[in-house]
Amino acid sequence: MHHHSISLKQAFLYWLKLGFISFGGPAGQIATMHQELVVEKRWISEQRFLHALNFCMLLPGPEAQQLAIYIGWLMHKTLGGLMAGLLFILPSFIILVGLGWVYMLYGNTPMLLGIFTGIKPAVVAIVLFAAYRIGSRSLKHPILLAIAGLSFIGMAIFKLPFPLIILLAATTGWIASHWAPQAFKTKGHKADKSAEHLPAIIDDDSPIPEYAQYRFNRLLKTLAVSGVIGLAVLYGLAVSVGLDHILSQTALFFGKAAFLTFGGAYAVLPYVYQGAVEHYHWVSAAQMMDGLALGETTPGPLIMVITFISFVSGWANQALPDMPLWFSGLAVASVATFFTFLPSFMMIFAGAPLIETTHRNPQLSGPLTAITAAVVGVILNLACFLAYHTLWKNEGQQLDVAALVIGLLAFIALTRFKANTLTVIVASGAIGLGLQYLA
Repeated sequence: MHHHSISLKQAFLYWLKLGFISFGGPAGQIATMHQELVVEKRWISEQRFLHALNFCMLLPGPEAQQLAIYIGWLMHKTLGGLMAGLLFILPSFIILVGLGWVYMLYGNTPMLLGIFTGIKPAVVAIVLFAAYRIGSRSLKHPILLAIAGLSFIGMAIFKLPFPLIILLAATTGWIASHWAPQAFKTKGHKADKSAEHLPAIIDDDSPIPEYAQYRFNRLLKTLAVSGVIGLAVLYGLAVSVGLDHILSQTALFFGKAAFLTFGGAYAVLPYVYQGAVEHYHWVSAAQMMDGLALGETTPGPLIMVITFISFVSGWANQALPDMPLWFSGLAVASVATFFTFLPSFMMIFAGAPLIETTHRNPQLSGPLTAITAAVVGVILNLACFLAYHTLWKNEGQQLDVAALVIGLLAFIALTRFKANTLTVIVASGAIGLGLQYLA
């Protein structure tokens, strides 16, 4: 028996819906989950949500998908975690494979270029709004504000790597929580006063169910099962097509990338670019950039851009010469996606029980709270990076006034009118398309 009243069907329908509406990158996806699960449905309390989020921020891989796996697991054990994690990426996988097929057959058209022109500044506004939202609910103390500010400076000016920023924030949080524990106590969302008296189904004081208790033998079993699944698939590929084949090389490359994606997709994209474009020559630089634009404008984690790139790679390189080109693309995309996301499931199922046992311990939650503060600075830096590359044409020589206006309108729609992320993206794409045909 579970310790709550959320049925498996309710959870399934929610995660399926989230898979289709999870636009706006990790920050936007986390904000969507917070609004629906914490504020509206009251399935999980603010404190439990943020505690889970802080742990996911620590891990390599897509933190929004890992947060979905964590909450799904907390509600319905391993089945719930698998359901949440798979539904989070399945719509995106289907859409990107479909777009890859259209892209390889029809290439760039003025219509698609126009839509992307409108969407890119909207993505900047969404990321900026997400930094504001997460910051307004987590930076409740001067120490946390300072951590956020320093992480922004560290990334923007000193180009410090994301893992180092996370390590410094966690160390600061651990030390500071000994002499200022009040700084690291998670408080309720300011905007949620009307809901504050309502208990959540998984509340701050809900007992930890047996399956969520930390057991060392359970940890070893989880790691062993995940390792066997990954190695079995890799062995199957090596035996059927050989270790030097594009399918096996894709599995090894993306399996390795999955453990290096600290800081989410934007931190790993240079690594993927280096490998897929410069080292293996699987795709061209132009195809990689088109993939990134599509990744930003489809639901699911931004790292799903690897599905598109791998589909193009399988098609262009005729990965399976005896099969249709689309099947070659689908095979390579499936292998890349499997090896990119398998470590996420492994890390949540192995680590979540340990994290659940720490959610009332300020010494252990201190480093995790500090990491959330640091991530606000990192997201802000990302917004500035995207703004520079979206709002200036000709390598920073000329301001793109149309892009600036679309970005400002999107930001006003999100902040002033509380517009839905999907609505903002669709409207911005329509404006871009209109401008393309007016030009």
